[in-house]
Amino acid sequence: MDLVPALEEPLEQPLKSVLGPATAKVMAEHLGLHTVGDLLHHYPRRYEERGQLTHLADLPMDEHATVVAQVADARLHSFASAKAPRGKGQRLEVTITDGSGRLQLVFFGSGVHKPHKDLLPGTRAMFSGKVSVFNRRLQLAHPAYELLRADTDESVETWAGALIPLYPATAKLESWKIGKAIQTVLPHAQEALDPLPDSLRDGRGLVSLPEALLKIHRPHTKADIADARARLKWDEAFVLQVALARRRHADAQLPAVPRVPAPDGLLTSFDARLPFTLTEGQQKVSKEIFDDLATDHPMHRLLQGEVGSGKTMVALRAMLAVVDAGGQAAMLAPTEVLAQQHHRSVVEMMGELAEGGMLGGSDRATKVVVLTGSMGTAARRQALLDLVTGEAGIVIGTHALIEDKVKFHDLALVVVDEQHRFGVEQRDALRGKGKQPPHLLVMTATPIPRTVAMTVFGDLETSVLDQLPAGRSPIASHVVPAADKPHFLARAWERVREEVANGHQAYVVCPRIGDDEEEKKAGAKKKSPEDEAEKRPPLAVLDIADQLAKGPLHGLRVEVLHGRMAPDDKDAVMRRFTAGDTDVLVATTVIEVGVNVPNATAMVIMDADRFGVSQLHQLRGRVGRGSAPGLCLLVSEMPEASPARQRLNAVAATLDGFELSRVDLEQRREGDVLGQAQSGARSSLRVLAVIEDEEVIAEAREEAARLVAADPELETLPGLRTALDALLDEDREQYLDKG
Repeated sequence: MDLVPALEEPLEQPLKSVLGPATAKVMAEHLGLHTVGDLLHHYPRRYEERGQLTHLADLPMDEHATVVAQVADARLHSFASAKAPRGKGQRLEVTITDGSGRLQLVFFGSGVHKPHKDLLPGTRAMFSGKVSVFNRRLQLAHPAYELLRADTDESVETWAGALIPLYPATAKLESWKIGKAIQTVLPHAQEALDPLPDSLRDGRGLVSLPEALLKIHRPHTKADIADARARLKWDEAFVLQVALARRRHADAQLPAVPRVPAPDGLLTSFDARLPFTLTEGQQKVSKEIFDDLATDHPMHRLLQGEVGSGKTMVALRAMLAVVDAGGQAAMLAPTEVLAQQHHRSVVEMMGELAEGGMLGGSDRATKVVVLTGSMGTAARRQALLDLVTGEAGIVIGTHALIEDKVKFHDLALVVVDEQHRFGVEQRDALRGKGKQPPHLLVMTATPIPRTVAMTVFGDLETSVLDQLPAGRSPIASHVVPAADKPHFLARAWERVREEVANGHQAYVVCPRIGDDEEEKKAGAKKKSPEDEAEKRPPLAVLDIADQLAKGPLHGLRVEVLHGRMAPDDKDAVMRRFTAGDTDVLVATTVIEVGVNVPNATAMVIMDADRFGVSQLHQLRGRVGRGSAPGLCLLVSEMPEASPARQRLNAVAATLDGFELSRVDLEQRREGDVLGQAQSGARSSLRVLAVIEDEEVIAEAREEAARLVAADPELETLPGLRTALDALLDEDREQYLDKG
């Protein structure tokens, strides 16, 4: 975030005398730091106190880490190798400790001489390198290090105060070098233009931006750090919320056609057919949606809810309301399996109301078509014709809906299922097919804590479905420690047989397909440290299905389903499973979303530690959809104390998706709320943690809404405008524009 022109000087020039162009190049390429302002906003990740040692026990695998520790012992070994056949190879092993754990450092060859001289037992230093595992022990190979001597002026000057800032670093540039570069540009902090209005800053007792930058990089006390972080969190939350508030303000100015359902039309007929009553939540959310559809600017609403909370029913009623009002509705699904599934269940729920123009169809009926990439030419041509003439009121499809040749008679509502699976451009292209901006309903089955929703979807109004419809059964979840207790795994397969014997069905989920094509790709890729540690790739559908059919599930009807099968084959497998002709479906995560087979009561997830928390929760939601209780078994070979097992224990302990998504976020951090994560860039949030800082985000949203209502163009706040321009580079501006 480059806040003022004075801070926009490229790093190479002012730092040439200190860093030289090579360092400036590394900063640009590896850390995305191009200007003095960028460098000032590269905040320390944490701080070390001279009298306090780092927790070596908590080091992250395969990440670049900086630790402050003391040398416990150092030993030089000789060995024979191809380069030094006569036993003249040298290896220096240094053990460092911090009281919580020990870590091995390894140096080889001619690189052993300097560390052998420097790293004597008792020496304190900062060490920086990539954490790896060798012989099941953590180690740093050839780490960079900086000795911490309190006796020289240079050290005291460089590490001013008792707190040592540790910066997010890379293998090419250690934390202390970044620290030295920041000290060089710190005087420029005085020129930083403040984005916060004076009234807001004074009212909340926040320090000025120059003071915050000085305190975050050169704190003398912990109170300095707290002051700086409190202020910088407000900058991030407020500037982001102003961007989203302006987005909402601009949307409110757009024209849209109000869509009010006819009093005795399609929706009324549909409701009369329903064999159950809607939950209170479904009724409340439907009212919010209908109120939005009746206004003359486009609805932008996020509908989120638990797996199985009845979101599809709410979305379908919204689509029927729009068709009633003379428009068309399009539902965008992430996979062909899901598009077909949605189409089948919508047609089933609507009955003769989905047979518009057909014999036996109701006079209020419309046509419901499906459009996917793998359809035959004739069927596709007919579907396109039905859309352009308006014959089809509802279309359900994959990204095939976005292609240029797809034209609508009058697109009024776009429903996006599982929003996180779609790129922004794809959603935008579909919205562009309306004569006027269509209304937009985004659905997600991954429950998102309120603050994340406010931050990520701040320009959408949010509706939450948090009660399950009557008739849904509880799901019992258990972790199966396959390595520690193999008999637990044997019992898991017995449980599957018991479910099948009782007339039910089961899923077995694996992380991988397991064919040659995949193997080649995996071979080309570097294995992850977990793979290396485990010495085996993740379990695969094709292998497991074969083993189960010949072994523990012998005699049961076992089929496979994965993403590389032909669409017709996938559809046929799903039809057989839905009809009860298959006992056990061994699948990849293609079944994660939307697949609805009420008779499936058990799920065994192999290598469950390879999946994320929200993914496990989604998968588990495929069972317990009928009147019989569900069972989900999370199989893992990871040891009891590992973070992976703790994650699985959390999933087993609660069925509350909102609670789980908090656990997930706390473990993973939130990625980039402005869409940069989609392109793999680092987060735009540096000090704001979405879960911890809920209050700041909520307050910033209120302040931003007030300010934008009074001054939408921010004419009275040049500092805020500059900060917005820096936060919203062109890509991010477009990302927000596309919603």
